[in-house]
Amino acid sequence: MEKAQFKIGDQVAVLDEDLQGIVTAIEGNTVTLVTVEGFPMKYDHTDLVKIANDIQVSNYEAYQVKRDKEVPRKKKVTTRRPKARHEPKLEVDLHIQQLTTTTTGMTNFDMLNLQLDTAKRQLEFAIRKRIPKIVFIHGVGEGVLKEELYYLLKRYPVRFYDANYQKYGLGATEVYIFQNT
Repeated sequence: MEKAQFKIGDQVAVLDEDLQGIVTAIEGNTVTLVTVEGFPMKYDHTDLVKIANDIQVSNYEAYQVKRDKEVPRKKKVTTRRPKARHEPKLEVDLHIQQLTTTTTGMTNFDMLNLQLDTAKRQLEFAIRKRIPKIVFIHGVGEGVLKEELYYLLKRYPVRFYDANYQKYGLGATEVYIFQNT
């Protein structure tokens, strides 16, 4: 009967198994080793092979050990706020300075027509692209643009109402477009 040729602290591998560890105790021919995962295992000395300390564990084996030890984490789920889901997809600012670089030579009638043409073009675009909500920012002013905008909107299959006060104040109208299915 041959005596175990291992000493405590040796790195060993188990024959016929894909298992490695470090020797922690030797009792006669029985060798106790602690695996990479931290489990103590007992083997007969003939079932073990000493590994040179300069041999590195492959990246795949290291990954397997690391993956097995890690506690599975919950996936981070990003949820949209309920308010953000109902916010309009399209905002159209009808202030004249947003539509043209200069108003020199334009009458109030010309400016109003430019604003209404822009509103009509954007509304028809939203209908074509099946955008369900649109906000027209018209400002407070004397209310002429707002009234003309309401008159324009009555010709389309839409429902309109004052937009979110916290976001736009009194100077915006939100339009809900009825979509045909």
